[in-house]
Amino acid sequence: MAAILIAVTSLVVSHYLVKDLSNEERKKMEVWAQALHALNTADENTDLALVLDVIQGNTTIPVIILNKEGNVDDFRNINIKDTTRLKAYALKMMQSGDTIRVGTQMVCYDESTLLKRLSQYPYWQLGIVMIFVVVAIFALLSSKKAEQNKVWVGLSKETAHQLGTPISSLMAWVEILRESHPDDEMIPEMDKDVKRLERIAERFSKIGSLPETKDSSMNEVLEHVVDYMRKRTSNKVNIICHTPKHDVIVKMSTSLFEWVIENLCKNAVDAIEGSGQIVLTLTEEGKHVAIEITDTGKGIRKKDIKNVFTPGFTTKQRGWGLGLSLAKRIVEEYHHGHIYVKSSELGKGTTFRIELS
Repeated sequence: MAAILIAVTSLVVSHYLVKDLSNEERKKMEVWAQALHALNTADENTDLALVLDVIQGNTTIPVIILNKEGNVDDFRNINIKDTTRLKAYALKMMQSGDTIRVGTQMVCYDESTLLKRLSQYPYWQLGIVMIFVVVAIFALLSSKKAEQNKVWVGLSKETAHQLGTPISSLMAWVEILRESHPDDEMIPEMDKDVKRLERIAERFSKIGSLPETKDSSMNEVLEHVVDYMRKRTSNKVNIICHTPKHDVIVKMSTSLFEWVIENLCKNAVDAIEGSGQIVLTLTEEGKHVAIEITDTGKGIRKKDIKNVFTPGFTTKQRGWGLGLSLAKRIVEEYHHGHIYVKSSELGKGTTFRIELS
């Protein structure tokens, strides 16, 4: 705002300065025209030395002198030799009102080069200031985004660190229980959940650092997530997975990408509110791979669609609003893909789409 205010003030001051200089040049040309008239009507009593000094003193202001027939009699400070172009230039001067009649002659003049440069200077200055403002705003937004990223990364790593100790203890307790009750059917399930916690901690620890990617089957990733979700959701939630018969190989970090799909599925379960359907569809489109997660939930309001990936934004009563923002980071920054809301309608459901190349 300060930069814009300075630029506008400079523009106004320059305008009045140019106007004053233009008036000064007009006065100089009136004196010059009078000197020309004195030269044309000179007699033995006329001081020609003074007249010639005035006429020859004009070295900056372009002048064209036209006779009563409209032809060019003389010109000064103009690098044009062609008579037609000189007459066109004189006509332009006359249209702008920069003329002085002297007897039967018409003195046409234009602004000096210095005055033209001075009149253009504030606009160049304003342009430079606007570029500075745009760069400053861009730097501010980038700094804000970088600061947000540091917060989310720090939070993720701290979460992984805090989970580490209790998970190690749980793993030890599971081993003790396995030795004490080797035939207990619940212990393998407990072991799966502990390993699940270990994987979650691993995912959090990878946020902020470049993960290792390798060729993996997207079919297996989706099926693994679907199998996990089916065991932990109501029977009224029908989860369907459509994948090609052949493996779709994608270069990715399987643990992080499973997190993305799982997060989208959990959001879909919350949107369904107890009963409905979730459909995961995997397709190959040329060199691209697309995953769509569609639910029959409550949908997203149009005004909220653009904010769903913003850190801290949530429509739930409980939640930090980090899930989708982290999913976006994983897809776009780590896997160079694209994630967006393909469609959403209140009361009918939402479709999220992920595109990978």
